[in-house]
Amino acid sequence: MARILGYIATSLDGMIADRNDNLDWLFAYDGMDLGEYDYNKFIKRIQTLVMGRGTYDFVARQPSEWPYHGKRVIVVTSRPIDNPVADIDVRSDVDALIAELRAFDDGDVWMLGGGKLQMAFIERGALDEIEIYVMPEILGGGKPLFPQTGFRSSPTLISTQMLDRGCVRLHYRFSPTC
Repeated sequence: MARILGYIATSLDGMIADRNDNLDWLFAYDGMDLGEYDYNKFIKRIQTLVMGRGTYDFVARQPSEWPYHGKRVIVVTSRPIDNPVADIDVRSDVDALIAELRAFDDGDVWMLGGGKLQMAFIERGALDEIEIYVMPEILGGGKPLFPQTGFRSSPTLISTQMLDRGCVRLHYRFSPTC
């Protein structure tokens, strides 16, 4: 059974993008030494990526080559994607998708991108663990790590690490409910 994981960066004030939906503040940390928690090590154990439409559109707009060749990519959206930039699957039913993901046995699943879809999985008890990288930046507004939905949870802290350039890694496990 595949584990469903989060791996995401946030500002110190809990934003994943600034007021203009920009990630330049985060890109300033490219090349930072994350040691054993480096993205390139993380992505090697991932076989499936799940992202919402906003994240797909953001990645598809980038001038660089599609970064997820060789991975199963599922975009959760209710709108059709005309002329996709890569080989992707589209799903609209989150509950059916969770069951589908749990049946995979070829690697872990990464919930890529913003907190809206991750929160939908958390609310359903379907996010197993999350690594949150807190960057020493205060953006003063923008897109929050998780939308305020009224849902409450108390995940278990697995570990914390102080990393390069003032970054702190928080690793949590969620109790399964589904």
